[in-house]
Amino acid sequence: MLRVRVGLLAMVVGLCALPAAAHAHTVAGGESLSSVAAANGLTTDELAAANGLSPDAPLLEGESLYVPYPSDTASSGGGDASGVGDTSGGGYVVQPGDTLSGIAAAQGLSTDGLAAANGLSPDDVLVAGTTLSLPDGGGGTSASGSTGEAPVPTAQTVSPAEVGDIAASENVSPSLADAVATQESGFDNSLVSSADARGVMQILPSTWDFINGSLTSAPLDPASARDNVRAGALYLGYLADNTGNDPVSTVASYYQGLGSVQSGGLLPETEQYVDSVLALRDRYRGG
Repeated sequence: MLRVRVGLLAMVVGLCALPAAAHAHTVAGGESLSSVAAANGLTTDELAAANGLSPDAPLLEGESLYVPYPSDTASSGGGDASGVGDTSGGGYVVQPGDTLSGIAAAQGLSTDGLAAANGLSPDDVLVAGTTLSLPDGGGGTSASGSTGEAPVPTAQTVSPAEVGDIAASENVSPSLADAVATQESGFDNSLVSSADARGVMQILPSTWDFINGSLTSAPLDPASARDNVRAGALYLGYLADNTGNDPVSTVASYYQGLGSVQSGGLLPETEQYVDSVLALRDRYRGG
C-alpha cells in the first residue's frame, strides 16, 4: 500500500501560524539548508525536520522556510511532546523539531505504534503543524505491546465470501472489506508492495504491530491469509471510528494515512483510490 506525506501543504499551514519565537526566511539564490541553518544557530537536521524536508533537499530561490529559534528544538526527543503540542481530542499538533520517537515516548506509546496509527513509516520526518492521531488517547500502544512479528507472504488466496464473513465478525462492512481486498491484492496473500505492505490487505509491518498491540485481544497469525484479512478489517474499523464513520475518509486514511488526511486532506492519487474502492464496494453490495 502506498504511503505518502503532505510536505509542502503542511509546511504552508505551519508558516501561517508561526510562534513568536520563530520567523519565516525567504530563500536567496545559492542558499542551502546547511547555510540557512548555520546562520540561525541550528543544525541542518533541525531545520530540515521543522520544514518536513530531507537534510540534503535542494532549496528553490524565493521559497519560504520555517526557521525556529534554537531553543525550540532543544528539548528531549527533538521537541516538547509532553506539554507544548495540543493534545485535545486525542490528537497531537506537531511542534518544530518534534520526532515520532520523542512524541511516542512522551505519550507512553511505541514509535511503531504511533507511526502505524497515522499511516507513517517510523523514520518519517514530521512537519510542524501536522496533527497526529494518538491511539487510545495516548498510552494504548506501549512498547510492551509490540509483538516483534510481521505479516508473512504465503501462497494462499481467500474468497470474497471469506473476507466478508471476517469483516462482519469485526463489525466492519463486508462490501467495503471486499473492495479493499480487491483493490489491494485481488485476494492474493503472496503480494508484497514496494513499500513492504504484505498480504491480502497489504498491511505494513508497523501497522501489523499496532493492530496486534492495540486492536485485538489475541495475537494474529502472521502467516495466515485469514488473519491478514482480519487485521485489515480491524484497521478499517479503527479508521472508521476516527473519521466519524465517513467512508471516503476511512478509505482515504487506509491509503494515505489518518494523520495526513486529517491535516492536509486528500491528494489527487488518494481521490482516485477512494473512487475505485467505493465503486467496488457498490458492486459487492449490489448497489
